[in-house]
Amino acid sequence: MYVIGLQEMNCGIVSLLSDTAFEDLWSSFFMDVLSPLSFVKVSYIRMQGLLLLVFAKYQHLPFIQILSTKSTPTGLFGFWGNKGGVNICLKLYGYYVSIINCHLPPHMANNDQRLEHFDRILEMQNFEGHNIPNILDHDLILWFGDMNFRIEDLGLHYVQESIENRSYTDLWQKDQLSTAKRCDPLLREFQEGPLLFPPTYKFDKNSNNYDTSEKKRKPAWTDRILWRLKRQPSAGSHTPRLPDPHFYLSLKSYISHMMYTISDHKPVTGTFDLELKPLVSVPLITLVPEGLWTAKDMLISYSLTKDFISSSWDWIGLYKVGFRHINDYVSYVWVSDNEVSCSDGLNQVYINIGDIPETEDQFLLCYYSNSLRSVVGISNLFKIQPHAFLEKDPLGEAQPQI
Repeated sequence: MYVIGLQEMNCGIVSLLSDTAFEDLWSSFFMDVLSPLSFVKVSYIRMQGLLLLVFAKYQHLPFIQILSTKSTPTGLFGFWGNKGGVNICLKLYGYYVSIINCHLPPHMANNDQRLEHFDRILEMQNFEGHNIPNILDHDLILWFGDMNFRIEDLGLHYVQESIENRSYTDLWQKDQLSTAKRCDPLLREFQEGPLLFPPTYKFDKNSNNYDTSEKKRKPAWTDRILWRLKRQPSAGSHTPRLPDPHFYLSLKSYISHMMYTISDHKPVTGTFDLELKPLVSVPLITLVPEGLWTAKDMLISYSLTKDFISSSWDWIGLYKVGFRHINDYVSYVWVSDNEVSCSDGLNQVYINIGDIPETEDQFLLCYYSNSLRSVVGISNLFKIQPHAFLEKDPLGEAQPQI
């Protein structure tokens, strides 16, 4: 999976209106890069300059359920979204995962305000009426963004000299987030990798030079990635609470990327291994493409698990491998309107493929549940045989085939 968060995107009125009508440029860029690698955009949320995107390999789609997307503005007395957080809450193989991208208040003196906004964003992630547990009971909280924490007490020249010598120990001790974690029990539950890269703010644009303007802002690790694993109930008052042994996240790398110069920040990435024992291992829908029935229609069979409740707004989409997002289908069919057979748990529908050019590309089918707002079943990959190669039976009628 890829989880991508941006802050301070262009959020002028013209840009926001354009991005509402069309795909925003950053989302399109990431889809262009990731879709050829079989990653599909699963969900996104935007609040002014904040953007959060989640991509996953298509084979994981039936086991990812989007539960909620939420914006929490904290700017201008809590009404303006230039600061705040955006959240995507999902179930991954049955586990609850919350992902938060945030932009906290700037400036050295506003540390208490940053911590207050951190708490407010966390408190606002309630899911009343959705049968979703409190965010602190989720198996994983992944929280990142421009947190704007600064390096206190130390002077500009000392900080710059320490960076040049890659001597970060004293800087870590005065990092506001590290100091806050030592004092705040809840914040201490959020883990972070070691800061072995130079501070990521503030740079002259189009360069790798720290701020040379009149303000000469002191460098700081403003861009951070934190995570928190759900703690299991302890056996006794003296027994430490440990992470769930069936769901474990381990950090593999935590680095900044100095080669990017379009911003006054340097981007930060974290690479993780997630090991889990699936709580859900069988998709709610099993899809099978039966073959070309006519030159224009393909027959699809599908079966439902007993726990799945279908909706009249459910649909099945036909996709080329490498599709960008769930609406990037080449054809689709409303399940309830086009059902031709239903018996013994097996359902069949036709999907029109008459407008699809003959191609050697591979395809797959996805069943989208409107009530769950997620893909709940996918087929194996297949190729659509050219119409001219439909076999004839002895009576001269075309036979279905894939």
